[in-house]
Amino acid sequence: MGLLSILRKLKSAPEQEVRILLLGLDNGGKTTLLKQLASEDISHITPTQGFNIKSVQSQGFKLNVWDIGGQRKIRPYWRNYFENTDALIYVIDSADRKRFEETGQELAELLDEEKLSGVPVLIFANKQDLLTAAPASEIAEGLNLHTIRDRMWQIQSCSALTGEGVQDGMNWVCKNITAKKKQ
Repeated sequence: MGLLSILRKLKSAPEQEVRILLLGLDNGGKTTLLKQLASEDISHITPTQGFNIKSVQSQGFKLNVWDIGGQRKIRPYWRNYFENTDALIYVIDSADRKRFEETGQELAELLDEEKLSGVPVLIFANKQDLLTAAPASEIAEGLNLHTIRDRMWQIQSCSALTGEGVQDGMNWVCKNITAKKKQ
């Protein structure tokens, strides 16, 4: 499970370097998700001041996942990381309904970015382990995801804490990165 299985799926395109951008509002669970993907300890996670990057080499692949802080003061710097992005993973705290409008605005701005044009986007509806979490379908409707026509997109329920749904989302990312690279 984790990054190795993802890398095996990409084996059909040897010697590829893949760049994945992990964005979302602060406290959405991006760093927990990244550590879960890297099979690292998730018991002590602090807010990201800047960025984290995990690079894994296996079977001819280098998968670079960039986790960039989501605090309001850091968000203007997100654009410095857009170039050569193969996939965007946008993480939403499904239990923080008060911030759905804010997260929707940030996602809309990202989708309008020229450097991210056509980049497949996976929206992780995170924190589904909490009783107050909105279902992915409700989030998709609230963010008008059905209006996205210029790229492949998917919303995936998940819990970065338990790992549930994370692998399904990453399988979708790998499939769509491979499709994009073949174009």
